[in-house]
Amino acid sequence: MTNPGGAPPPHSQPDFWDLLACPACKARLDRTDTGAVCRGCGTRYDSGPNGQLDLRLKGPATVNLEVVLNGLDSSEIDAAGNVSPFDHHPAPEVDFTGVSLPTRLKTTLLSHFPRARTPGAFMLDLGCGAAIHRQVCELSGFHYVGLDYREKDATLLGDAHALPFADASFEFILSIAVLEHLRYPYLGLREAFRVLKPGGRFIGTVAFMEPLHDASFYHHSHLGLYYGLRQAGFVVTTLGPNADWLALRALAEMTLFPKLPQALSRVLVKPLDLLHRAWWKVGETLIKSKGARESIRLTSTAGSFSFVAEKPAPAQESAA
Repeated sequence: MTNPGGAPPPHSQPDFWDLLACPACKARLDRTDTGAVCRGCGTRYDSGPNGQLDLRLKGPATVNLEVVLNGLDSSEIDAAGNVSPFDHHPAPEVDFTGVSLPTRLKTTLLSHFPRARTPGAFMLDLGCGAAIHRQVCELSGFHYVGLDYREKDATLLGDAHALPFADASFEFILSIAVLEHLRYPYLGLREAFRVLKPGGRFIGTVAFMEPLHDASFYHHSHLGLYYGLRQAGFVVTTLGPNADWLALRALAEMTLFPKLPQALSRVLVKPLDLLHRAWWKVGETLIKSKGARESIRLTSTAGSFSFVAEKPAPAQESAA
């Protein structure tokens, strides 16, 4: 079996198989010559196009998703809505100085990356594509596991709605621009919570005012993202708009002027961007409008949001 970048496939690591579970019934998987077989329901999973395990569902699965309706707490909504631009962590755990960064993975987000707490700890790159985040994740001390639904260069094929992993398998989950492509994002978030270890960290980005792209189903506002994470069980530690990727830039580069060099598309919308900023500045300084704060301008025009969330440890859960 092969793996992108020439690294040993995760299948060769003895404890990798301890992570795996049948996506349908969650029973353990046994290794076979051609892939894996479920101990519970007997479903067989073969290798994918690039030799990786194909652990996508083999048939329909019924899932019950319970939602607790307890009214809207206006004070909590106000608190959740009062977000600032996503910024650097003041005390990063990992030094990425001099590292070549993959597309969409900014230094602000990297500053929130955890360092592996235990030797040999695994992390999950959820919706990994061609596994371009492998290097930075391994620099953080983790064994890398990349999962994607159809990308032939992914290290593992699977469905975010039915993750093929046992409970509490990973110390860290990364999800870059993936949640908007899930048909049922609440279910995907619940699955991420399930496979994350208590005390583990969940970091990612999600589209908001980006145009429709690559079968995107749900673009999340900051409130939608916050409550989606909370509903799944996460504690949200940081959430904010990406100040360098606002709606005008996203529209220009993705829809208004497709195939045009990015630098040129930015020049074309620059006059409107300057007028937009000036108008909000007038509202802030002269009209004294509460809604004209810079943080609200960025939140209401964000192309995407970044987030950091954690799965509470048992002591935190009991305290809450």
